[in-house]
Amino acid sequence: MSQLKPFRAYRPRPELAAQVAAVPYDVVNTQEAAELAKGNPFSFLHVGRPEIDLPAGTDIHADAVYAKGVSNLRALIGNGSLFRENTPCLYVYQQRMGDHVQAGLVGLCSVQEYETGQIKRHEFTRKDKEDDRPATSPTRPPTPSPSSSPTRPCPTSTTS
Repeated sequence: MSQLKPFRAYRPRPELAAQVAAVPYDVVNTQEAAELAKGNPFSFLHVGRPEIDLPAGTDIHADAVYAKGVSNLRALIGNGSLFRENTPCLYVYQQRMGDHVQAGLVGLCSVQEYETGQIKRHEFTRKDKEDDRPATSPTRPPTPSPSSSPTRPCPTSTTS
């Protein structure tokens, strides 16, 4: 039987939640992300699509993009926009698209159980997309998605 463990998430302060909330990184291109985040320094798109804060034309796979994502995440934590839960928790989420509604549970799981299919994947992802997310860079923050693939801990995290 698989084990699902609680963890101490970073969450937006309630009064900033609507400003921090952002579309998933992979449903918008750089220009769309920049437009959505324009004038909103709290948007999580600054973490998930950090190239929007770099000069136009920056290669989205450049090390500078990943470093900027980490810097932006640390800024949201450092300025108090995001706070860390005191108690480890499991998190329930719900997504709606048109008439389709799906719910999920977010927690820590075994990478081996995930990779072998013992834990059901929420979708079938392309290998190049999986590799581009945190696995390719030790400075990249965890994928900013409730249904992210297993990742390394964020360098700003502390263990409990």
